[in-house]
Amino acid sequence: MTPFAIQLTKGFKLEDLESKDIESYNELYNTGAIEEIDGLLRLKSLFRAGAIYINKEGKGFLESMFKEQKDLLIEPNFLKDAKHGDFVVVKRVIARRGRPSAKVVTIIKRAILKTIFISKKIGNDIKFFDIRTMQDAPIFKDNEDVKIYKEGTLFEVDVLTNKVVSIIGNIDDPKVDEKISLLLYNRFDQFPQDATNEAIDIPTKVTDKERRDRVDLRDLPFCTIDPVSAKDFDDAIYWDTKESTLYVAIADVSHYVPYFSPIDKEAIKRGFTTYLPHKSFPMLPRELSENICSLKPHLERLSFVAKIKLDTKTLEPISSQFFEAVIHSKRRFNYDEIDAFLDEKYIAKNSNEEQIFKWLLPLFKLTRNIKSKRLKRGFDFRSEEIKLKLSANHLLKETTIETGTPSHSLIEECMLLANQESAKRFTGEGDAIFRVHDTPKEQKIIKLIGELGSIGIFVEPSEDIEETIRDIQKEATKVGLEHEVDELIIKSMKQASYSAFNIGHFGLGFDYYSHFTSPIRRYSDLILHRLIKAKLRGDLKELEYLLRNIEPLSARVSELEREATKCEWDFRDRKFARWAKENISNKYLAEIIEIDPEDSSKGAKAKLLNGIRGASVELKSYTSKLFDKIEVEIIEVTIDKPTILVKEISRIESRINV
Repeated sequence: MTPFAIQLTKGFKLEDLESKDIESYNELYNTGAIEEIDGLLRLKSLFRAGAIYINKEGKGFLESMFKEQKDLLIEPNFLKDAKHGDFVVVKRVIARRGRPSAKVVTIIKRAILKTIFISKKIGNDIKFFDIRTMQDAPIFKDNEDVKIYKEGTLFEVDVLTNKVVSIIGNIDDPKVDEKISLLLYNRFDQFPQDATNEAIDIPTKVTDKERRDRVDLRDLPFCTIDPVSAKDFDDAIYWDTKESTLYVAIADVSHYVPYFSPIDKEAIKRGFTTYLPHKSFPMLPRELSENICSLKPHLERLSFVAKIKLDTKTLEPISSQFFEAVIHSKRRFNYDEIDAFLDEKYIAKNSNEEQIFKWLLPLFKLTRNIKSKRLKRGFDFRSEEIKLKLSANHLLKETTIETGTPSHSLIEECMLLANQESAKRFTGEGDAIFRVHDTPKEQKIIKLIGELGSIGIFVEPSEDIEETIRDIQKEATKVGLEHEVDELIIKSMKQASYSAFNIGHFGLGFDYYSHFTSPIRRYSDLILHRLIKAKLRGDLKELEYLLRNIEPLSARVSELEREATKCEWDFRDRKFARWAKENISNKYLAEIIEIDPEDSSKGAKAKLLNGIRGASVELKSYTSKLFDKIEVEIIEVTIDKPTILVKEISRIESRINV
């Protein structure tokens, strides 16, 4: 559901509406679709909001939101130009044979506003194909014949009019991949001028006025631990060994980003920072994210602190406090430095490092025990992260596979503690934004067990899904397929998302969990900071506004998270495809990672193990089994809709002997 669709269903006030939704609201009001109950505006009972799905016959269906509702049929003549996936408001109508039916009243959000077409020569003619669907359609440019452009030209096109908005570039230019991925998934590079101006005007140093009424933690030896390439630092930590108290200091973004300010409006539009191998596209202007909001060493910074007292025997929090503070980080470490220290290969070089290392080693030992206890309930899915390295010309040079190290684990456990404690401050009944992960569907796990059984990994399903997954992991470990099987388990689960209603986090094994620790790069965390601060201040007016809109806000950030992730994946796949195009007819080692055990005609997916490790490829036909290592030859590549097609040459190694 879109934020506006949730508001229409649950109720809202006019001041809650975003400017882009006002026109749709006015249309609904003028058609008599809106009523006011208990001070809130909402749809009348004859109307319903939701996403429309259109079948091959051209009939539309509006799915029900609640169990007591039935899906509504929308005949083609009642669609009102709605496209598949659009969010609409419909009005129920009387239909033949009593089928629950409706007609579209208004379209409140288009699924796609702009797309990209590519020109291709087909015979003696030039045709234009939408790279989302690869369907051809005519496109138009004012006073110009688009067929004069070179083959492979990429056009930004308005989906409603098929008019060309701009020329993006040519598919032969590797630098165009960034533009394609950003446009397809609504990601942005440049900030609006008013947001940039606002960021520039913010003081670059903490002022005396800002220090007032904050807890002064400048004397504590905080440090940050991040990747070598990091430019913004969300979090700093300090462990008080005497008091057994963990301090997690988070950049106080909410202090610098007021509601409805130009920066806030752009931040909620982006939702997340998007990370491509060569560049990040931040949620906040860099003037903020890489400066006053970044917890840089040897500088005063405003922070929002989670202070957590731990029982070092039970490894459980005894109490926690949240408050605004000012800190002065004493050192910026990268993960490699901390790993070297933990491996006794790095010795303190100055008094600041000596002071930090005195508490860092005891904290590491404690978090290692906390993780061990956590994994008795939650899971440690052993997936591999692929990192791409590009040349100056934006071509793929190499990939590396990264796995977690002790320093990563240390920081992760500290952040998990702060995220849990922040969530525990709320009931979970629509009064905060939670990070939730639902229990997997039993049918999905049973299907996975059947798939694994076909290659000799046998598991007897238990009534407890958690126990079943652990049994699957144990059997996978016995045959050395931990990473591969964990990836299949992850695919069988629902994605984690944001919700105003807490259902817990299955993967982590937490009853209460939220995102508190990264407000520079996630809007969800900024929302949570505002909620906690409003509770601390007893600001009922602010709380009332936030909670009235917490469902649409949760829906929005979940949607934006998916878009950011898809953008990153799309860019990665384009770089893989460009590399593969230069290596057609070459042979590589690959591992089959996905098949359909019920229908081999659907082909299979594999990943390359050499050449460019981690690249995903497709096989239309195959004789090998899941997880077999095979030799493949690259036979066909497309970059516009990134695909690498290979053929199986021979089986090199069968990982499982059935």
